[in-house]
Amino acid sequence: MAKTQDFTAVFKDMMGAFPVDTKAMEDSFKNQTALAEKMSAVAIDAAGKSTELSAKWAQDTLTKLQSMASAKTEPADYAKAMTDFASASAESAAEHMAAFAEIAKKVQTQTMELVLAAGKDMSEEMTAAAKKATNDVTAAAKKATAAK
Repeated sequence: MAKTQDFTAVFKDMMGAFPVDTKAMEDSFKNQTALAEKMSAVAIDAAGKSTELSAKWAQDTLTKLQSMASAKTEPADYAKAMTDFASASAESAAEHMAAFAEIAKKVQTQTMELVLAAGKDMSEEMTAAAKKATNDVTAAAKKATAAK
């Protein structure tokens, strides 16, 4: 009866000939966490600015509401106060919405810059990793061929 060859040693030798580069994985992880940190900073900054703007808008509205709520001597003064409040509120809304749009525009610009920079970095990393892997495989193949 023929004896079957034990492929365990063969696979062990083959896997040992193709070392895994953990540094590339560590660098990739570090780059991903750095990108996440930068993206979080953009989002937190925008949230802070939006909150400040909302608080200012609310404070402005309350100030305008205070003058409308004060007692008037003539009935026509109430109508004028209401009209003034509505007009000022509409103007304030337009200004604040434009400010919110500027915050959103800045977030969009910063996000695109980060994504494009990350894409460029990842492309360079992948190219370098592919070159290194090719060199390692070529060296391992030459070593394996020379050993025979």
